[in-house]
Amino acid sequence: MSYLSKVMDDLQSARKNNEIDMPSRDLSQRFVEEAMNTLFPISARRTKSCCAEESLLYQMESTLKLLLLPVNFKLNDTIENITQEFMVQLPSVYRALLKDAEAIQKFDPAADTIGEVIIAYPGFFAIMVYRLSNVLYKLGVPTVPRLMSEYAHTKTGIDIHPGATIGESFFIDHGTGVVIGETAIIKNNVKIYQGVTLGALQVKKSLAKKKRHPTVEDNVIIYSSATILGGDTVIGRNSIIGGNVWLTSSVDSNSVVYHKHETKVRTNLDESKIINFQI
Repeated sequence: MSYLSKVMDDLQSARKNNEIDMPSRDLSQRFVEEAMNTLFPISARRTKSCCAEESLLYQMESTLKLLLLPVNFKLNDTIENITQEFMVQLPSVYRALLKDAEAIQKFDPAADTIGEVIIAYPGFFAIMVYRLSNVLYKLGVPTVPRLMSEYAHTKTGIDIHPGATIGESFFIDHGTGVVIGETAIIKNNVKIYQGVTLGALQVKKSLAKKKRHPTVEDNVIIYSSATILGGDTVIGRNSIIGGNVWLTSSVDSNSVVYHKHETKVRTNLDESKIINFQI
């Protein structure tokens, strides 16, 4: 017996009581790409013929059914019904995403067209994957929504839990390092920048079914690297949260929250006290 045969025997023995049947990561990534090409044919240079679009829909439907097979025993309904319910919601997902793209194009001076936003902006891609995965999450599908969100996380550095609640015209600029937790609520016309965290104050397993993440009301802007924590924390409408702010309590509407920086100018400089940094 070769050493590899022994390795295989050991692995099979270890797996005997721990078989894991899970949806395929590769298939979930393919599903996301098919969804984008179906919703926005521009991204795949597709023709706009009805036959071509119908073919994309059939392919997407087929891929979703394959994804759901390994979790079939955990579903609240049949694969057929869940797939159909997901597919009939695609037009409303499209309309929501178009508003997101319009918000990005409107407020980002570097965005020339909505088409550019759709095919090139990581913030839009992450929002698109969130809106698709959120539909499956609400339908009670396990694992698959997380696989989708982790694909977006890998591609963009933006981590949006599929269980989060996000309103219309959502704008993520740049996006790297953004984290939005499962029970976060983001209302309409909210803009956030890179490095923003909407997180939990505690990560106890006993809090899994409770609201652990903040609520952000309408028309709020949250600048880069701000950290907002806690399920009872509410950022009131029309507020501005400055960069690097750390918040664990609520903020009234129309507030501006920022760090006050202090600059000191040295006088009568003593050269012997200069720190000389060298690498």
